[in-house]
Amino acid sequence: MFEEKEKSCSIPRELIGVNVGIACVDGVIAILAFTQLARIHSRNSQLGWTRQKVFHLLIGFTNAGYFVYFVLTLIAACRGWLCWSYSCGFVAMAFPKILFFTTFLLLLSFWVDLCHQADDEEEEDDEQGFLEALLQNSFNRPRSSTADSRRICYPFRLIHVGTRQKIVMLVTVLVFLLMMTFAVLIWIGMEENPIDSSTVAQVYVDLFSAAMLLLGGALACYGLLLCRKMRNVRSERASSEIRKVAGLAIVSVLCFTSSAFVAFFTDIPVLYHWHELQIDGVYTSLLLILYYFIGSSVPSAFVLWVMRELPPMSIASIQEESTTVTFITDSSAEIHHPRSWTTRASSQIQVSRGSPI
Repeated sequence: MFEEKEKSCSIPRELIGVNVGIACVDGVIAILAFTQLARIHSRNSQLGWTRQKVFHLLIGFTNAGYFVYFVLTLIAACRGWLCWSYSCGFVAMAFPKILFFTTFLLLLSFWVDLCHQADDEEEEDDEQGFLEALLQNSFNRPRSSTADSRRICYPFRLIHVGTRQKIVMLVTVLVFLLMMTFAVLIWIGMEENPIDSSTVAQVYVDLFSAAMLLLGGALACYGLLLCRKMRNVRSERASSEIRKVAGLAIVSVLCFTSSAFVAFFTDIPVLYHWHELQIDGVYTSLLLILYYFIGSSVPSAFVLWVMRELPPMSIASIQEESTTVTFITDSSAEIHHPRSWTTRASSQIQVSRGSPI
């Protein structure tokens, strides 16, 4: 599959340096994301998949995918891999971008939930009651060996997925299927036929860039709406959340717009098809930095910075301590602890669901 055409590396040195630099940056971001994910999970492992964990996981895989892409691009260019200049390079380029798109589309879905919270108030109340009942039942229910074995085998518990988050998952699957369709067309274009692989790839890049522009505009609109609603709440935490939302909206608009214009007017996104492109070392390097570093690495790093705070220790540890204490005390204490613990859990769930980040 990876047929070699030549052994000499003909990429300009400036371009090699930029590729190595961006690969290192993405590698560091991926390591930070996975490390922070492990720290977060160690503090509240019993809560399952929270928003903070999901965002760190997506950002970690996104930047790890970019790291692999840039490293393999250099290797393929030096070794002349024929497949990399077509469908293989296209898939390696497009897959991290889909994860990046999913990350910010998921962020948009949470902002839409908060902005339209009044419309979903009845649904939220029903879900809250279900969660409180589930928490209290799990507290009062004695532990069994089966439950313990399940916890060992499945350390991450599933969380309730909202309607808009399900739409995000559906959109991600559809975009992935669209990308694979374009990859098949590019593969067919390797042979002598009317299909031009570079044109097919550029059409996909233009469509995806238009989607990123729309996503940036939607984040700006809902970010502004969310900031206006939070201004009515006068507290230090509300001011902090406003700064986070405003920062994310501004960074998203600027970075998505710059990368989209690079994609519309240049061939930088299909640089894996390097042997058929006119490459100017310095000019191409600057556009590469603008498209990948400003367009992807900076927003990912900014999300990690906004979500840098570690969550409080898991309520499950308090549950275990309370269970041990009530086992050796009287029955009145045994009844009191579950009620107070459920109240604390309910308040934490409300705070978590109310935060826009």
